[in-house]
Amino acid sequence: MTKTNPGRFFEDYRLGEVIEHAVPRTVSGGERALYHMLYPARHALYSSDQFAQGCGLPASPLDDLIAFHVVFGKTVPDISLNALANLGYAEGRWLAPVWPGDTLRSRSEVIGLKQNSNGKSGVVWVRTTGLNQRDEAVLEYVRWVMVRKGDLEAPAPETVMPTLSDALTADQLVVPDGLDFANYDFGLAGEPHRWSDYEIGEKIDHVDGVTVEEAEHMLATRLWQNTAKVHFDTSARPDGSRLIYGGHVISMARALSFNGLANAQVIVGLNGGAHANPCLSGDTIRAWSEVLDKAPMDAPGVGAIRLRLVATKGTTPFELRGADGKYRPDVLLDLDYWAVMPV
Repeated sequence: MTKTNPGRFFEDYRLGEVIEHAVPRTVSGGERALYHMLYPARHALYSSDQFAQGCGLPASPLDDLIAFHVVFGKTVPDISLNALANLGYAEGRWLAPVWPGDTLRSRSEVIGLKQNSNGKSGVVWVRTTGLNQRDEAVLEYVRWVMVRKGDLEAPAPETVMPTLSDALTADQLVVPDGLDFANYDFGLAGEPHRWSDYEIGEKIDHVDGVTVEEAEHMLATRLWQNTAKVHFDTSARPDGSRLIYGGHVISMARALSFNGLANAQVIVGLNGGAHANPCLSGDTIRAWSEVLDKAPMDAPGVGAIRLRLVATKGTTPFELRGADGKYRPDVLLDLDYWAVMPV
């Protein structure tokens, strides 16, 4: 009897199937320390209990993207172990803060299937929910992945492509309970720019760059227990390289966005995202943002801002697509998200 698990292939998924992912994980302050070691993360709400308490929270929660990485990592053995590419995200919502001592687990439902015309792979859509030890949902999102077929003769499933919203509306966003920016300390936060200082259509060059090294992204991949072969096994890719985990690029770009968006403290929504081109060791990640929308919120002193965050390995900001409408080859990430900041 075979004891090992080769992972799921495209033909192994069934529409409507619910997958309870293995190995819950209790997170601690160690996650924060490692996260801030891997990325130049400086947003004050996630760095200081005192600052967080001044914003109405009992203490500093773990960074929003720590929650995302942990929940995402739990799904990899069942969803993307045999993936060719992680294609996109939609309808992501952070539903509750994650605190040191919480235990996170993940659950996914298969909501779409489409075999590719080459018959060698297909796209799987899943809606994933991250739950804490009280079975409270802390995060949910949709992602779609291109997965290899194990049996090329396996019949194609009926094509079902889910209808997904282009963007969350402001009333769908969840502000952490108690969050209050009425007495926000701009000096400690690092920048004076308020929600009212940003204009729709404004673009911000975040200036700084970070060169990705093998050691860093391998630490990140292991930290989030991401077992996708393309990230750690050089024989899994034709060119013998290890593909940088897309979440590593997301966190790096988000950290770089501090320079110009230091007060975009809390990520509350993920409207969409594309890993436009592969990132490899030695690439230097830079980032720029565009303000797409703004909305007032009910919480005291809090406004929501919708941002496009673009990570590139080039030096010229604000260039996203070529004349053919396709992403430029130096664009690594195109992420559309909502954050909240003081008005």
